[in-house]
Amino acid sequence: MNLKKLIEGLDISEIRGNTDKEINDIVVDSRKSAKGKLFVCIEGYTTDGHRFIKDAIFSGSDALLVSRMPEYELPSNVTVIKTEDTRMAVAYLSDKLYGHPSGKLNLIGITGTKGKTTTSYMIREIYKKAGQKTGLIGTIQNMIGERILYADRTTPEACDLQRLLSDMVNENTDTCIMEASSQGLNLGRVAYCQYRTAIFTNLTRDHIGPSEHKDMDDYADAKSKLFKMATRSLLNGDSPYHTVMKKSAQASNGTIFTYGIDNEQSDFRAINIEKFSDHVKYDILLTKGTGLQVGTGLQVGTGLQVGTGLQVGTGLQMGTGLIKNVTVPIPGKFSVYNSLAAIACALLDNIDVEVILSAMSDVYVSGKAENVPTGRDFSILIDYAHNPDSFINIITTVKEYAKRTVFLFGCGGDRNRPRELMGKTVGENADFAIITSDNPRTEDPESIVKDLEAGIKLTNGKYVCIVDRTEAIEYAIRNALPGDVIILAGKGHETYQIFKDKTIHYDEREIVRDILKKMDEESNKQ
Repeated sequence: MNLKKLIEGLDISEIRGNTDKEINDIVVDSRKSAKGKLFVCIEGYTTDGHRFIKDAIFSGSDALLVSRMPEYELPSNVTVIKTEDTRMAVAYLSDKLYGHPSGKLNLIGITGTKGKTTTSYMIREIYKKAGQKTGLIGTIQNMIGERILYADRTTPEACDLQRLLSDMVNENTDTCIMEASSQGLNLGRVAYCQYRTAIFTNLTRDHIGPSEHKDMDDYADAKSKLFKMATRSLLNGDSPYHTVMKKSAQASNGTIFTYGIDNEQSDFRAINIEKFSDHVKYDILLTKGTGLQVGTGLQVGTGLQVGTGLQVGTGLQMGTGLIKNVTVPIPGKFSVYNSLAAIACALLDNIDVEVILSAMSDVYVSGKAENVPTGRDFSILIDYAHNPDSFINIITTVKEYAKRTVFLFGCGGDRNRPRELMGKTVGENADFAIITSDNPRTEDPESIVKDLEAGIKLTNGKYVCIVDRTEAIEYAIRNALPGDVIILAGKGHETYQIFKDKTIHYDEREIVRDILKKMDEESNKQ
């Protein structure tokens, strides 16, 4: 696109140079600069893109978008455009350059502290089973159909996001499911996206700290931005913060639905919940607000059309407004919430109930209460839990069937995590704890362990400290008792461990397998 046309509508305070040139891409990383790419200088928390102007020019970029003009002379062929807010500008320009790709997709956004990844995979499984080609943007990975793409952050920079959405459109993707982080929302990375459905899962204190959100109100405000951008909002009615999200949705005149367990006014309510060691089972009560009226089945004008989504005899009891026998192969109350959100989203998109129930019975999410076969009389679960609330969730779930819960955990370095509270939470809830390393990053691993130990010392909890994570896992396995459930918390889907000077391959499934194999070999030698 011609640069002059591209910048039309942008609030520009100054232009130096010729705007009659072609732009085929937008970048915020000078290392990705090249001829035909507009380099946008963003002032971040740790670095400032203006410092890399010379690098971008050296790599071939001859068009720059800045918030302050360089004080040194630039080559005559370089065009510099000044605007006050380059973050919002890059979102506007990227959306325009790629032809507003979000408007050509069924874009589903998910925000909240916990449950985003699991819910996104559940939705993807349903829509795939319904015959749609899906895209996925999130914490674990990005995907177009079955093609896996690298993800370096939950919500990509605006230029990378719009490029990815454009690729999905070009590859005939029907639905894209996208995690929207509070930082991504606050920093305008998803600005100008057009969401058909926005989902709110919950809000806990995981991201309160100096470099993220000053308090819960600030955190909630960031999350609420998503619902101003959506045609339809689906909110967890059991969360006290759903009212904040509702106000944003109302401001955009979007349609609002709620889901939940405890709130009897929820449009989609899980009832008759049964919890097992490896799955949950429940029914869904549909209220009039869902567009599925008790006694009639369907209500006109809600996006649920006769003959397209809800068929008699497929699990929806038409005379009662009830969907029976939802089975999800992931244990815990949190699995009820996540799957309920996914199912409600699919129902509102007219997907057949039978397809939904079939997809949910087969769903799998790496690192979310993931069972690792041991062939022994104890169990091992890998879970991404990395904050006090998620600790309580997984421990409470496991305690319902375990003789003893053994909880192995650490804390990532260079992150806003309440370490003392993490240790205290584990000490109060687990039967036995093993404090170890997670991703120490630039911090001293032993120092992190001591911070966690300070919290567990405030309780009567039994524990041991083993800084090396592999040694800690081996200790847990060698000392396991019949009926134990060992929870390896914190790493989840990750297949690496980050230290100050290196990042190593680290897959806990492989670690467990190798330890069990070594123990078998030792046993055979005796």
